[in-house]
Amino acid sequence: MSRSKQTYSPWRHEQRTLDVSAAAMCLAVVADTHSRPHPALHRCLKALKPDAILHAGDIGCDSVIDELAAIAPTIAVRGNIDGHERPDSIALELREQGQLLLRILLLHIAVYGPRLRKEARVLARRHHAEVVVCGHSHVPLLAEEQGLWVFNPGSVGPRRFQLPITLGAIELQQRKLGLRHIDCASGRTWRP
Repeated sequence: MSRSKQTYSPWRHEQRTLDVSAAAMCLAVVADTHSRPHPALHRCLKALKPDAILHAGDIGCDSVIDELAAIAPTIAVRGNIDGHERPDSIALELREQGQLLLRILLLHIAVYGPRLRKEARVLARRHHAEVVVCGHSHVPLLAEEQGLWVFNPGSVGPRRFQLPITLGAIELQQRKLGLRHIDCASGRTWRP
């Protein structure tokens, strides 16, 4: 009796499109909730009024995504603590009436220290991304590297070391891109 081999790909990638308004659009970006989002997260997200929420992995339990989806459509990738039911990366195109506004690559691990990892850079280039959104380190990061914006929102889960509890916002106003960090407890813009 012969058995057919099942092939398992350790890297699952998806492509998605999100229709938005070019006049004003806001994506909330969270990461590393580890099943326990900060108690002020929902209040902060509701005040931000995002068109969608991106979760850059280490979600923990699925109820976190359900709670976020009650606020806005939520797009999530798996982190290193998550199961295999979510993709490892998503190439997300933001479009208005079919016209491309922005390409984002969403994945969990993309940087080594403050530098973009080679495999993340290659994937971003393959999908013509302008912004790479990641998590994993719990360290808020906004950097530009070789024409790519690299954006880690920080963590909105349990505090790690002395790191802040932050989330991110990707905003398009009249086709101008804005990236910023938000202190989860206060709801104000966070700066290092």
